[in-house]
Amino acid sequence: MLTMLRRTLPSWTGSSLLCRHMSVVAKTLKYSEHGEPQDVLQLVEQQLEGPKDKQVLVKILAAPINPADINTIQGKYPVKPKFPAVAGNEFVGEVVCVGEQVKCLKPGEHVVPLASGLGSWTTHALYNEDQLLGVSKRVGLAEAATITVNPCTAYRMLKDFVQLAPGDTVIQNGANSAVGQAVHQLCRSWNINSVGIVRNRPEIADLKKMLQCLGASAVLTEEEMRTSDIFKTGKFKRPKLALNCVGGKSATEVSRHLDNRGVMVTYGGMSREPVTVATGPLIFKDIAFRGFWMTRWSKENYNSTERTQMFKELCLLMEQQQFVAPAHEMVPLAQFKEAAAAALNFKGFTGKKFILDMSR
Repeated sequence: MLTMLRRTLPSWTGSSLLCRHMSVVAKTLKYSEHGEPQDVLQLVEQQLEGPKDKQVLVKILAAPINPADINTIQGKYPVKPKFPAVAGNEFVGEVVCVGEQVKCLKPGEHVVPLASGLGSWTTHALYNEDQLLGVSKRVGLAEAATITVNPCTAYRMLKDFVQLAPGDTVIQNGANSAVGQAVHQLCRSWNINSVGIVRNRPEIADLKKMLQCLGASAVLTEEEMRTSDIFKTGKFKRPKLALNCVGGKSATEVSRHLDNRGVMVTYGGMSREPVTVATGPLIFKDIAFRGFWMTRWSKENYNSTERTQMFKELCLLMEQQQFVAPAHEMVPLAQFKEAAAAALNFKGFTGKKFILDMSR
């Protein structure tokens, strides 16, 4: 009977029928209390039955370790998962098989999460079809695995707060962060000047070169920025938009360079210091300060045309190799403790990103 059905129905429908009788054993990183990742995460095995109805069985290929993932495990993030929880948020996976009511996704297709908090540090998982977005296999694994947070954050901040035109200028601190690297690349694609501020360090010349290769128009240390005349001389227009992920004195200094009625958008606070407003620019330039959280935007715009267009444009840039993943290292799932500990230090937040490679 099954053979006859497979002859008359599409091949992927036949696969969904076979899915009812299959199961896989997933290796999953779970935690049942908040704490440091190396203390509370446990690698456990879990049997998953075949997908039913609108479910999709996904083999996770790669999943990054983001600062927000660490903060969620620690209990320091606004998102509070129900215990026991599967760690992780982003991933790229391959569809193994689908439930009989799944309409669009097919076995073999690559997918990324549309919903947040699904749990991604696992070898396999069951998700609902409406929680997933199919992406081209021409998008690299590292790019696809990291598309939903940092590139989208950069895209939305560049689109939603100030109307930018070719030749305009954006300034940002933490310019070598994952979001910072995304900002440089998008600005290059849109012919916008991107001025980046970074902390001084022994390898500063190599860092500047790397960011300029990504599209940065200029990269200065915090000390260099205080004495720079790149805006006074007209080398670049004064920035209409400033992006802040550091806070404290760094944010104050960056805001001083904003043009009249410029906007500073804060999306992080790595220094753990408050954003302090310089009185002069606030009064005489009428500058404004806003905040941005990608998770909130995604929930409020889950099925919006703006979100669809954003993913379409980002994926196209990635397919054309005009947008690459942040500096990263692929690590096997078994080394999650070392990778999570490395992601906790300051360099982990602003330098190399660790991505769990589920195939190793």
